[in-house]
Amino acid sequence: MSNSQHISWHSRLVLFWPRRIRRHLTQLVQAGIIPRAPSLWQLELGVLRMWHRLVFRSDTIGCCSDHAVQPTRRAKLLRFRVLRFPFLLLERSIVPLDHSGLVQPTQRMMRHLLGAHHDGNQFAYDLEILRAQPGALQELRQRVEAVVSGADPRAAWLRDLCVFERYHENLLEAVDRALSGKALVEPDERDNPDITFQAHIRWCLAQPETPGATWQAWRDGSFPRTAEPSQALC
Repeated sequence: MSNSQHISWHSRLVLFWPRRIRRHLTQLVQAGIIPRAPSLWQLELGVLRMWHRLVFRSDTIGCCSDHAVQPTRRAKLLRFRVLRFPFLLLERSIVPLDHSGLVQPTQRMMRHLLGAHHDGNQFAYDLEILRAQPGALQELRQRVEAVVSGADPRAAWLRDLCVFERYHENLLEAVDRALSGKALVEPDERDNPDITFQAHIRWCLAQPETPGATWQAWRDGSFPRTAEPSQALC
């Protein structure tokens, strides 16, 4: 990442909180979660990729391909994402302007995992980020276990808000894998920027570092670029 402290107008427009994101990336590098931080422009390209996903591949967000909707009337209503959205906002389970996941503080990210449905192994993205915060995964495990056991007084609501069966059980298993240092995803998922944070960062790092270089790569037909495959499981 550039040592320059200049924040461009487009970084503010796309990232909204570029200085906060910069600080978080520095922490993730220091914690060994990522090898180096992309430039703000590379991160902007990553966020634009996520916007494209939101518009053209929205079926990969908040839906489930493996489990049925829970049998409660509330869950059956909340399966419709347009109805679910305001409740996710009220619950503070989503931050609509944070498409990188690098703005949310630790507690807010836990609320996100507890209340917003993640399909398959999409937990991995947030869990990789939480690994950098001492004690965060242990606290998250306690909170997820309380939902699974019913000890959390809001367990029924959180289950319905996540809509699909076995969501919190699967999340608990994922947190246990993270705590034990096991792989969070299958081998064929580790290079998918939709699923893992490390793959997202690798994709960003593979892109041109400046707007001018991006324009030239576009003219040359070499944009967007493909990231190098991971050498280790996430």
